[in-house]
Amino acid sequence: MKNVTIAIDAMGGENAPKKNIQGVKIFIDNNKNKNDFIFHIFGDEKKILHEIKKNKISDTFFKIFHTTAVVSDNETPLTAIKSSKNSSMWKSISSQNETGADISLSAGNTGVLLVTSRMILKMIENVNKPALAGLWPNKNGMNVVLDLGANIDCNENNLVEFSEMGSALYKSLFPNEIAKVALLNIGSEEIKGTDILKKAHSNLKQISNNGDFVFNGYIEGNKITDGFSNVIVTDGFTGNIALKTAEGTAKFITDNLKVALKDSLLSKFSILFSYFSLKKFKNKLDPRKFNGAIFLGLNGPVVKSHGATDSLGFYYSIDLCYKIVKGKLIDQVKNNLKHLNGEKAQ
Repeated sequence: MKNVTIAIDAMGGENAPKKNIQGVKIFIDNNKNKNDFIFHIFGDEKKILHEIKKNKISDTFFKIFHTTAVVSDNETPLTAIKSSKNSSMWKSISSQNETGADISLSAGNTGVLLVTSRMILKMIENVNKPALAGLWPNKNGMNVVLDLGANIDCNENNLVEFSEMGSALYKSLFPNEIAKVALLNIGSEEIKGTDILKKAHSNLKQISNNGDFVFNGYIEGNKITDGFSNVIVTDGFTGNIALKTAEGTAKFITDNLKVALKDSLLSKFSILFSYFSLKKFKNKLDPRKFNGAIFLGLNGPVVKSHGATDSLGFYYSIDLCYKIVKGKLIDQVKNNLKHLNGEKAQ
């Protein structure tokens, strides 16, 4: 059986390559019994080897590809592309074409990563725009939400494509579940929303008969976590605002809960009786567990880790990469998209 080959941009994000290699170590420790994966690690070889030795990682799990340039967080896509063809980011994406990598992971500059990925891997035929998809917890498990910021303006055809691609991602990650699509809107009634949303709604009702997903119509923002729908589709402008609002709200709740529990002696004493419940609550809202946004619509999978995450967060993005490859995401996406081109899906 072919190994899952994950290409890592070891120099992207804060505290790199330390947290990147530590994330690799956590993944290896948690998956040693599988023995079906290998890492292609791109970046400064000397710095990478230093971290690998510190973490005592066996050389059977990795191969290092030395690069001399790093894409900074302040660079624009245009300037970065002109000067970054020997960067760890560029090489980690190119490895899907050159060294047989199955997927690429970077915690670097999001804009540069998207443009570079699109240049190197190209778009899947007949897909107009890539989408940035992320995982979002709900009461029953997990949502796939897209677009989270790759496209500010979207038409009804883009939203339909996002629905097919998001459903494919959901099925690749959760093969025993049914993808249930909903369009994010200001109300659940069919008369509400923009003309674009109404046209997308009409098209999705028809397309859902092909069996790629169940279409649940519209969903309001306060219902995203209910779990009735698990693939939430919107444009990048709205999706990014919804994501940042949710992240900020979760942080506000956990921060204020900490303050409240330390407010008085009685509050501190109550922690003894509610410790495990509070720990469970904190773990459920831990953003590191949902780290990793996926670029959909490209000929190869690329995952963007949050630049400020720590080693545990980077581990979760590696784990996401592994699941995406094992779930044959690209095949799932292409199969779903056949319905939009009048072909019969397999």
